[in-house]
Amino acid sequence: MPAERIAESLAFINWTVLTALGVGAYAAVVAGRFRTDATRGYLAFTAFSAAGFALLAALADSGLPVLSPALAVRSDPTWEGPRRVALLALPIISATYGVALLRGAHAAPIAVAGLAAAVAALIAGALSWGGGGLDSLLLFVELAGLSAVLGGVWAAMILGHWYLVTPRLPEAPLVRFARWLAIGLAFQLALFVVWVGFGAGPAGAPAFAALVGPWALFIWLRLLVGLVFPLVVSWAAIQTARSRSMESATGLLYINVGTIAAGTILAAGLYFGAGLLV
Repeated sequence: MPAERIAESLAFINWTVLTALGVGAYAAVVAGRFRTDATRGYLAFTAFSAAGFALLAALADSGLPVLSPALAVRSDPTWEGPRRVALLALPIISATYGVALLRGAHAAPIAVAGLAAAVAALIAGALSWGGGGLDSLLLFVELAGLSAVLGGVWAAMILGHWYLVTPRLPEAPLVRFARWLAIGLAFQLALFVVWVGFGAGPAGAPAFAALVGPWALFIWLRLLVGLVFPLVVSWAAIQTARSRSMESATGLLYINVGTIAAGTILAAGLYFGAGLLV
């Protein structure tokens, strides 16, 4: 049964959510440092939160069980070591970068090192559970998209709080973060259509069959709750931030944290439980 398969993959869903938060939030900090006027206090705080999520991801990785034979995904133990090394490196580098930001340093080499560790963790994860070749490449794209959106909405929500205590900050950084979030969600929505249209994933489902099969409820929830609704909310957050209604923008981003997290859980559960990329 679909619910049972998802329950059997809970440890891997947890890994996906924590890794996406750590990788995505760190990437948002680097983007915010070099592409916006966000304050160094905000950027450092978000870098420390990214370090916390990445550390939890590393701890979760060390306790991953053997994949159940009932699941559609198989594991390649060759990449277990590189995956864990990358996940252990990310919180250390992210915390170091946070300290550097507090001191006002650009610290570009540290930023690049953290991005390298983040990408390495996603690549190793894709090679661990993607099956190799093109399938691993597709899983890497999926993991990168989930990380960008989930970590991005976390960073945007924290930035919204910064405006509530420092109301004189210019609105441009929050508008840009919300715009990046909307672009990421639009990219994920396009991927969803491609994945379902081609039956992507280890299960090798026929084109669009997933929309009416035994996993249809979870597929539609992923589409409507995890993609379409937060995309609309992100557009609304952009408009309210432009008008300097920061409390409303922050509230909308709070909603998006919940819906995007739910969408990430559904996407991970559908991949590990059913072998479907969505």
